[in-house]
Amino acid sequence: MENTVLELKFALDTFYFLISGILVMWMAAGFAMLEAGLVRSKNTTEILTKNIVLYAIACTMFLLVGYNIMYVDNMSGGIIPSFGGLMGTQAKDATHSLESDFFFQVVFVATAMSIVSGAVAERMKLWSFLVFTVVLTGFIYPLEGYWTWGGGFLSTLSSESGTGFVDFAGSGIVHMAGAAAALSGVILLGARRGKYGKNGAIYPIPGSNLPLATLGTFILWMGWFGFNGGSQLLLSDMENASAIGKIMVNTNAAAAAGAIAALLVCKLQWGKADLTMVLNGALAGLVVITADPASPSPVLSLLLGALGGSLVVLSIVMLDKIKIDDPVGAISVHGVCGILGLLLVPVSNADATLVNQLIGIVCIFSFVFVTSFITWMIIKKTMGIRVGEEEELNGMDQHDCGIDAYPEFVTMR
Repeated sequence: MENTVLELKFALDTFYFLISGILVMWMAAGFAMLEAGLVRSKNTTEILTKNIVLYAIACTMFLLVGYNIMYVDNMSGGIIPSFGGLMGTQAKDATHSLESDFFFQVVFVATAMSIVSGAVAERMKLWSFLVFTVVLTGFIYPLEGYWTWGGGFLSTLSSESGTGFVDFAGSGIVHMAGAAAALSGVILLGARRGKYGKNGAIYPIPGSNLPLATLGTFILWMGWFGFNGGSQLLLSDMENASAIGKIMVNTNAAAAAGAIAALLVCKLQWGKADLTMVLNGALAGLVVITADPASPSPVLSLLLGALGGSLVVLSIVMLDKIKIDDPVGAISVHGVCGILGLLLVPVSNADATLVNQLIGIVCIFSFVFVTSFITWMIIKKTMGIRVGEEEELNGMDQHDCGIDAYPEFVTMR
């Protein structure tokens, strides 16, 4: 009887991992739709190509090397992982299958890389982007992920009042890291032509399909339940099942409050309801709560999400003023609000300290930014990272793909 119960628990937890991973995988569709809606129609096919191919590359690289760097046979408290064998072996006391754990982890890698694709949209060479994808998903992300989730030095930080750097589902490890990689690329890449003028003038470049962007946001919102809920890792007992219920409620509450807060900030600032800001407000709330969706009360989660939704509007405006051109607001949503989420963890989690959270933020952001900058620079010096002026004017679809997403609306030449 005891063996039967253990087998049932093993099966249930494995199934929960797989379903959660499928939900997170669905976020790849959300990113694709969001980004396709927020770029111009002449760049739609190219951004969709980036999103599906980056997912494929992330899955392949994490299977071949990334998972092994991040998790297999690593020393507790280390900085450099052991580079263990391919996926290791199933532990006898495991609560779920090793393959289900890999599947759940690999879709997180793709999420981090999807953040980059939107920020560098409309002017980066497709093949240069894909080369960077290989490096980030195979090496950079697994190395910084090991420091916390793989048992590295950030997980062993201690103090009198708390233990370790706390990042429950990846506000820093996934979202801030993706934003750091994106920021380094944007700095080297430069702004889209026509975005900024003389004397600080900023010229908005509207997206081509706001219904598609809205659909993408709803898909991401849905997928986030797997992102945060699955990070509880266990379902098969009362304590973990109750925790998952709370995580789901808090995740939803933060997203809702983020959207409302962004709407109100836009109304107060410009007297208009800016849909793109509302969409990013919901995503900002989700990023903030991802750092620790298990500890806050639902009401506190509303407040945390509202802070994220308010901050993201201000951040997007500020980055525009300093000429950091991010077509989809990814650096603000995932980077700025990822940092905010990590800093707010000690508000409700007694095991977290502000000092340890700051150490984690500095280590992860610095490492990912510097290694990404070096990688982008090498790519820039060898194969280039930006398309030419004519190619950018005509659109990435024709330059990189030869296929228009909306051929009925293309002027015949």
